[in-house]
Amino acid sequence: MASGTTDLDPLRRFSDRVEDYVRYRPGYPAGVTQFLGAKAGLAIGSNVADVGAGTGIFTRMLLDTGAMVAAVEPNDAMRGAAETEFRGRANFRSVKGTAEATGLPGGSMSLITCAQAFHWFEPSGSRKEFRRILARDGWCSMIWNTAIVDGSDFAIGYERLKEEFGTDFKRVRHETVEKTGRFDGFFGPGNWERQDFGNSQTLDLKGLRGRLLSSSYAPKAGHPRFNAMIAALTVLFDSCQRAGAVRIEYKTEVYAGQLT
Repeated sequence: MASGTTDLDPLRRFSDRVEDYVRYRPGYPAGVTQFLGAKAGLAIGSNVADVGAGTGIFTRMLLDTGAMVAAVEPNDAMRGAAETEFRGRANFRSVKGTAEATGLPGGSMSLITCAQAFHWFEPSGSRKEFRRILARDGWCSMIWNTAIVDGSDFAIGYERLKEEFGTDFKRVRHETVEKTGRFDGFFGPGNWERQDFGNSQTLDLKGLRGRLLSSSYAPKAGHPRFNAMIAALTVLFDSCQRAGAVRIEYKTEVYAGQLT
């Protein structure tokens, strides 16, 4: 893994990637909110805290259900992007806070969602805070878009590229959360379930570059390995593109449970 100067503080490391994040990060399939409706009672008027909301990619889906959404995000640049996007939506509220200190009233939320964010949280502090703000019988859900890293020459090559050039790619991967038993520690052993959904992005070269640069581990312009990374990405795209585009396949993983 390449070394570099990526900011290790999760509260700051996306600050200069907001534009790429907004434009090139994948959304989530409709089945996610349908599942949360059936399992956790997500519906019109539900009080939901979207913690680690970032630029509001998942917040948008929650708002479209008619839920009352408090989007909690500590990063000023990311939170500002969401505020701009959802200005005027009556069911949107922006909150400067962290998973460990949301600033929300106790017992006020029927559902807490964490999309592409839970792996950044401090486990014991966030669990304590989530228990505080959840109403009786409230639910928590963690959602990730996880790239499928085999099955095509592009998928294999893109994973290798991230491993070769990423400044701390393996350290910040979220895939270890389930493997290390963190959900059992957070919810209580066996007190959670998982549902998977298919998802994908089709990107031209500009879009693929933006998708890579939206990732916190990708070297930025000025980094000694930035030019080599972009050159390798271009070669990969040229060898794998069909009709001027490549397709990134994801497995959208949804975890849901109630805190004991």
